[in-house]
Amino acid sequence: MTNSTRYPREWAWPKDARIAVSVNMAFEAFLRASQVTLEKTSNKVDHFSMSYAEYGAKSGVWRILDLLDEFGIKASVSTNGLAAERWPEIVRAVADAGHEINGHAWANDQIMRDDDPQAELEEIRRCTKVITDAAGVRPVGWTSPGSAGSANTLSFLKGEGYLWNGDDASDDLPFLRETRNGPMVIMPRTNIFHNDYAMWIMGKNPPGIIWEGFKDSFDELYAEGGKGAPKWTEITLHFHMAGRPTLIPTIRKCLAYAKQHQDVWFARKREIAEWALQRESNAERTLFSPQEQQ
Repeated sequence: MTNSTRYPREWAWPKDARIAVSVNMAFEAFLRASQVTLEKTSNKVDHFSMSYAEYGAKSGVWRILDLLDEFGIKASVSTNGLAAERWPEIVRAVADAGHEINGHAWANDQIMRDDDPQAELEEIRRCTKVITDAAGVRPVGWTSPGSAGSANTLSFLKGEGYLWNGDDASDDLPFLRETRNGPMVIMPRTNIFHNDYAMWIMGKNPPGIIWEGFKDSFDELYAEGGKGAPKWTEITLHFHMAGRPTLIPTIRKCLAYAKQHQDVWFARKREIAEWALQRESNAERTLFSPQEQQ
């Protein structure tokens, strides 16, 4: 189909799907505090906040896996190395269910710095080993906590054999970015407006706000796909947030709505990245140069 929109990139999905949809889960662990607390305790470990995060391993993960089974959807899960170390049996269960396990740094409340590249490289290698040992399969995708990667992240990941990175929000489609170790597939965050943390917890909105954002995004992108400019969208579910019974009906509504449509490609992020790499490598393409030296 000829692109009749002003969007300049020519694109196509497998079987000429009008839209690609992925589900990204997050399995996170923390050193001092999670995203939710009742009282800030900067001078010590926030034990209540830590317990909020542990809900994901105790209850949330199983509820989300059951929900995905309802729809036959295979997802991706951003996994902290510390979570894989603490709960390897959960990582293995998720991987055995056919979901993709990705790197998500060591602890979710610890960010890598631009001025300590050796520490970052060691962390990537440490996370990769722990996640591989737990999952039984090596991760090929990586998103930094808060997508806050350093100036060195992309080159390090490419050098360690990673396929894709999610520390970006600049487009609706994957693209290639050159690093000193070769091209990395960039998987921009298309999930912010259907992200349980951003829209429900941080935004202090009722659960239904996620349904509203997902439906509006899906409808607009599905229409663009019908005009020859297919796109991609994603919904993000943290085990310790979306895994609570309050949000599950909203997520079920989103997935059911997408499933009602024809020409939708439900895929893990690995498959989307592999498609993008093959497509862009086989075509005459322009690599997007990083803003900073990689």
